[in-house]
Amino acid sequence: MLQALKHLPREKIQLATKFGFVISSDFKSTTINGSPGYVRASCDASLKRLGVDYIDLYYQHRVDTSIPIEETMGELKKLVKEGKIKYIGLSEASPDTIKRAHAVHPISAVQMEWSLWSRDIEEEIIPLCRDLGIAVVPYCPIGRGFFGGRGVVESLPADDKLKSHPRFTDENIEKNKVFYFRIEKLAAKRGCTPAQLALAWVLNQGDDVVPIPGTSKIKNLDDNIGSLQVKLTKDDLKEISDAVPVKEVVGLRNKDFQLTWKFANTPPKTSQVST
Repeated sequence: MLQALKHLPREKIQLATKFGFVISSDFKSTTINGSPGYVRASCDASLKRLGVDYIDLYYQHRVDTSIPIEETMGELKKLVKEGKIKYIGLSEASPDTIKRAHAVHPISAVQMEWSLWSRDIEEEIIPLCRDLGIAVVPYCPIGRGFFGGRGVVESLPADDKLKSHPRFTDENIEKNKVFYFRIEKLAAKRGCTPAQLALAWVLNQGDDVVPIPGTSKIKNLDDNIGSLQVKLTKDDLKEISDAVPVKEVVGLRNKDFQLTWKFANTPPKTSQVST
């Protein structure tokens, strides 16, 4: 990516990065830091590493529940005014946090897990974002590779970190694989792969939805691009949704559920009175 930034016109690139996680020196523990000082230090460090003058979209990767969101947003707002960032994003933020953050400075994007088997944001988060004009950026739109066959038709290596994920344990993957085979059948009817159908399902949720599938293989990248050609009607979307009843999926969507939006409220902002 650094090579691309050096050789391509900067104005042609939309650069997004994030801050928030602080990993201990021994890599054994992680904390979340949303303090104003850390926000600024992280931004400056990213600008230096990337060799750019500004970041287009800067996310708070997870919410620091020990600090009022207004304090974090206040510093981000200053960075916008200084031209160091253009737009502000949040990830796994609760409805209350989104509303309070948006009142300080407009939020441009909210990054949340959203896929066929992770749909807990549909009742509150999606309507709120649309009401406020905030784009939704789904991560893991192919279910951490599940709908591409990971753990089902493609065995996980013994040292794969995914094996510790609640939905990919030996016992749970055996119960969940039925959903992959259902999507496989629906994909065959439409002349695409299960992964393409799963990604197309997310893409077809609205023009304000911008999924970010991850891959390390060119073949999978090509398949992801091909999902743009899969057009789905409302009836198609319902049929695909019904094939994966979320209440029947076994295992939490995140092994550290405390880092999800349902636990992402922050303390109220306290007023300082001068004497």
